[in-house]
Amino acid sequence: MSTIPTLDAELLRRHDRPGPRYTSYPSAPQFKAGFGAAQLRECVARSNAQPDKRPLSLYVHIPFCFSPCFYCGCNRVITRDAAKGADYTERALREIQLLAPLFDHDREVVQLHLGGGTPNFLGQETLAQLIEGLSHTFHLSDAPGRDFSIELDPRSVPEGYVPALARLGFNRVSLGVQDFDPDVQRAVNRIQSVEQTLDLIDACRDHGFRSINVDLIYGLPRQTPAGFRRTLRTVISARPDRLAVYGYAHLPDLFKAQRHIDTAALPRPDARLELLRLAIEELSASGYRYIGMDHFALPDDDLVRAQEAGELQRNFMGYTTHANCDLIGVGASAISHIADSFSQNLRDLKSWAAAVDAGRLPIWRGLALSPDDCVRGAVIAQLMCQGLIEIAAIEQRYRIDFVDYFRDALERLQPHLTDGLVRIEHGQIAATPPGRLLLRSIAMCFDGYLNGPRMASEAPSLSRVV
Repeated sequence: MSTIPTLDAELLRRHDRPGPRYTSYPSAPQFKAGFGAAQLRECVARSNAQPDKRPLSLYVHIPFCFSPCFYCGCNRVITRDAAKGADYTERALREIQLLAPLFDHDREVVQLHLGGGTPNFLGQETLAQLIEGLSHTFHLSDAPGRDFSIELDPRSVPEGYVPALARLGFNRVSLGVQDFDPDVQRAVNRIQSVEQTLDLIDACRDHGFRSINVDLIYGLPRQTPAGFRRTLRTVISARPDRLAVYGYAHLPDLFKAQRHIDTAALPRPDARLELLRLAIEELSASGYRYIGMDHFALPDDDLVRAQEAGELQRNFMGYTTHANCDLIGVGASAISHIADSFSQNLRDLKSWAAAVDAGRLPIWRGLALSPDDCVRGAVIAQLMCQGLIEIAAIEQRYRIDFVDYFRDALERLQPHLTDGLVRIEHGQIAATPPGRLLLRSIAMCFDGYLNGPRMASEAPSLSRVV
């Protein structure tokens, strides 16, 4: 799967359509309000009772940002009042105190991620209080292989913040860049210099962070091939361990901030594909390996090694080597994946805070997975992580006849076969190089919620697959 994908513009146009990103299956729009705290407790109890208890992964959502980026579709609150970060952290710790006793204490936390929003909205003292509170309630791993990561906005990282992160045990960072071109930055309200970004990368390396990720976006207003090439080469010169190159999803009806973007300034479809082509060519020529979806990594990165070993996983934090964990989401809108269930916290900050203040787990909705969900989820996970489906492995694990069980899905897959995006041979359904950019489209053929009687009466707003 890590070989270079082939960009065929005609095939991409033909198969480009809105679809889930498959950080979970079923995807979040399928979660139901009938799943609440009682159901979550039952799932945790079943997970604790397993003979081989899974380790834990913690995600803490920090919703605050100092200023709005117009392209953003995240759940965030714009403010410059640092006291709000301290109040939020105090409530997050109270939510953690409600959650932690549900889990056996010998279950080690091997992955911790702070996302947002802008996690470095929290000052050093507040962040230290958060990590100290986590360490008192959960068994945080101190093993070299743990992943303790945080997303940083290079525009608002004060002096001394990076060494403080290192002292707190963080060893991975993800930096937002998107594009260095001044016209693009003005169009999306994110003015960020090359110098402050590269200086932050250097500081993270100097303080022993073992992995640095940089996020870019193609398809932004006023982007040009020449400008995006300069951004790519500037970032590549810093040799981050990983890069995510996301396609901008313009959904102004869903995300109010995007209404500030001039639709006429967005690249036309052909120009958008050219930006994607540039990213693939520049990164591949510089030695980065294609992981899948929007992600690239250097050959010695843990993600590449996991993929080559067939152990790569995917969850709400993206591609990971630690997805064989129960994922606990903390904070407004955070999602948990515990045993065969998903649950999501209340999205609205006031509603989440009110639930925590009342001593209630702030769960909004969720889903207990059916046997069919588990089968289809395993198939889609194989496809998204390895670029192929091992038919015999699915049959053996779930005791099904693959061809009979997925007869309708295989019919929906036929146009992808005809166009050479997938091949079926040697007991595998495998994406070809042209199909690797269309994994979401291929996965949609196996999605039981997008096809058949369980299809939602109102389709959710989804980004296009390219």
